[in-house]
Amino acid sequence: MRFDIVSDTHGYLSKELLDQLQGADLIVHAGDICSESDFQTLNKIAFTHACKGNNDWGFQYDTFVTPTVRFFSAGLRWEVCHYRERLDLQTCDVAICGHTHRPFVTRDERTGVLVMNPGSPTFPRAGGPTMGRIIAEDGKIVSAKIIELDDKDLDWR
Repeated sequence: MRFDIVSDTHGYLSKELLDQLQGADLIVHAGDICSESDFQTLNKIAFTHACKGNNDWGFQYDTFVTPTVRFFSAGLRWEVCHYRERLDLQTCDVAICGHTHRPFVTRDERTGVLVMNPGSPTFPRAGGPTMGRIIAEDGKIVSAKIIELDDKDLDWR
């Protein structure tokens, strides 16, 4: 299953981002969507799990868009929260955060949980615009990477 991971879009979905999202099985948005129509656009591409970011409080997305979102998919327990420090790494296999606009993908040393911040495709603070992609099957992560929207990828291994 292909999970495309985004965060901090702040009311703008670029053509490059929308092109990359085509074919996703599920989209995960780690907050600061800042546009009800953008949330609808993402949901038309693939079902979207999203949490609220610090700039999302005035928007009405969906009753399932809350400060922390948990779901089970591809045999894995997922947790999504805008703030990394609020993720509960004891209760999930994959943890997604945002807020800093700085991408990373790593394994937590204590728990072994895969932790990803996809950065921001709109207002990046470290390099160019980015998103993340995780391929998972039968409870295993096959690949996890940060995708630079200028066609450069940073793989995790």
